[in-house]
Amino acid sequence: MKLIRVGPPGRELPAVLDKEGARIDCSGFGADWNEAFFAGDGLPRLSKWLASQGSSAPRLPAAARLGPAVARPSKIICIGLNYRDHAKETGAELPKEPVIFFKSTTALSGPNDDVAIPRGGTKLDWEVELGIVIGKTARHVSASEALAHVAGWVLHNDYSERSFQLERGGQWVKGKSCDTFAPVGPWLATTDEIADVQKLRLWLDVNGKRRQDGNTANMAFGPAELVSYVSQFMTLLPGDLISTGTPAGVALGMPTPVYLAEGDVVECGIDGLGSARQTVVGAR
Repeated sequence: MKLIRVGPPGRELPAVLDKEGARIDCSGFGADWNEAFFAGDGLPRLSKWLASQGSSAPRLPAAARLGPAVARPSKIICIGLNYRDHAKETGAELPKEPVIFFKSTTALSGPNDDVAIPRGGTKLDWEVELGIVIGKTARHVSASEALAHVAGWVLHNDYSERSFQLERGGQWVKGKSCDTFAPVGPWLATTDEIADVQKLRLWLDVNGKRRQDGNTANMAFGPAELVSYVSQFMTLLPGDLISTGTPAGVALGMPTPVYLAEGDVVECGIDGLGSARQTVVGAR
């Protein structure tokens, strides 16, 4: 299944995409795509509901706004320097263990919403990433068990204000958590939709020019390793999002970095997970 959320910010309706791309309103199912849904066998129950009532459920307008593919998770966990080529371009050593940092859940936004330069920001950067959505509580799980705890996969653009991240002291979270810095979607693809999550092309363009063109095969630590690793340090709850790192091609890695400016357009995508488009706007 491909889960989507449609409507104005804060008032999104749960929906799914059918094979023809129509948006099936799942309000009648009685749940949003949130922690309770994933924790309560929501996916198999939704599948049964669609089989019995999906044909008569309302269709939502194709032009209506898409919200984040998941309702606000309890946490957004990000993995740093997880692509070999990205570590090389930034002059960093490939980590011996995954680098973990957080992104505030208030950064969550729709896949095609504007991204805002934060007040005082001067170095807005892009990072196309594969996101893992947790499907059931994970605590001290092994790598062999880890993927059984995954509900599906999403596209995420992990925006970063590099001046906050690297020049203001403290942890990376400051440069990662500004409002609009976590566009997620267009859809959540359940695990059965993706044959091999470690053979997915991911790409990103700025103003029509290709900046990132990578493959999840280049990860230092794959999704199963990451879910297992993170679960050793914290309980992963259903609906939680793990963003798995970005390939080479970010502004920070350029010999002379060119960061995003007001009016720039960023487009990105991952095989099987769709594409997204954000326009850069001024500080709010």
